[in-house]
Amino acid sequence: MSTLAHTMMTAARSADSGLASPGELDRYPYAEAPAVDRVGVSAWDGADPELGRVGRRAGGSRGRGLHGQLVQQLGQMIVSGDLGADRPLVPEEIGQRFEVSRTVVRESLRVLEAKGLVSARPNVGTRVRPVSDWNLLDPDIIEWRAFGPQRDDQRRELSELRWTIEPLAARLAAGHGREDVQQRLMDMVEIMGHAMAQGDALTFSRADSEFHSLLIQVAGNRMLEHLSGIVSSALQVSGGPVTGCDRPNEASLAHHGRICDALAAGDGAAAETAMRQLLTVHPEVERVVPAPREH
Repeated sequence: MSTLAHTMMTAARSADSGLASPGELDRYPYAEAPAVDRVGVSAWDGADPELGRVGRRAGGSRGRGLHGQLVQQLGQMIVSGDLGADRPLVPEEIGQRFEVSRTVVRESLRVLEAKGLVSARPNVGTRVRPVSDWNLLDPDIIEWRAFGPQRDDQRRELSELRWTIEPLAARLAAGHGREDVQQRLMDMVEIMGHAMAQGDALTFSRADSEFHSLLIQVAGNRMLEHLSGIVSSALQVSGGPVTGCDRPNEASLAHHGRICDALAAGDGAAAETAMRQLLTVHPEVERVVPAPREH
């Protein structure tokens, strides 16, 4: 095993991944706060009864801090539909409901506004925006949708998007001939192989994510490069048989290796074909995208 493979596998085993699986992700992970007098609590009557103070339980915080946790809570509620379109969000009520400062509430709402989930206007206040206004390519929104009521649609849409992005990126990357990048990609395949042999799904997933992100980044197209984070998010939240990257298996590993071989040979068509085959390892995908044609 190479030094890089050993280091990456050791780090993965010793560090928290920061990602919750569908079965581990609490819908609203914080226990209800002790009963206190709150102004305007009726505005939250439709919310989950377990919703409460931010930051009192580590399971859902993932190291985000109070500000990040509140963004996570409100974002999940909006994406799940518990806070529907045009719903007013009163900062004072949010602060009391989650027992956080006005500064935390204000900064959290600004983040949600940047994601297109809410809008703030003078004399109108802050309101939830309709789905058509959301930044659906935002990694957080991808995650919230993937673990919410829209999970099936989100995973299908991600699969379709990857089918559009990654075969082209593989073809373009084959024309760059950068030996350092090719070596790094082969290192990732080696790590994936060792991880699969040891049943280390976490290390496999991390190496897989780096492989695909790196491939897109070296395609030489800055607009494609901008989408590399979306592919990483897709790999992290797939949670089901959507593509050949979702689970460690021999077929997936072999296709990754074929992509590396095609890149080393500068064969863009072969790289594109190998990527299409990788993305259709599972038969479920054939209902979304056609099987690749042999060249």
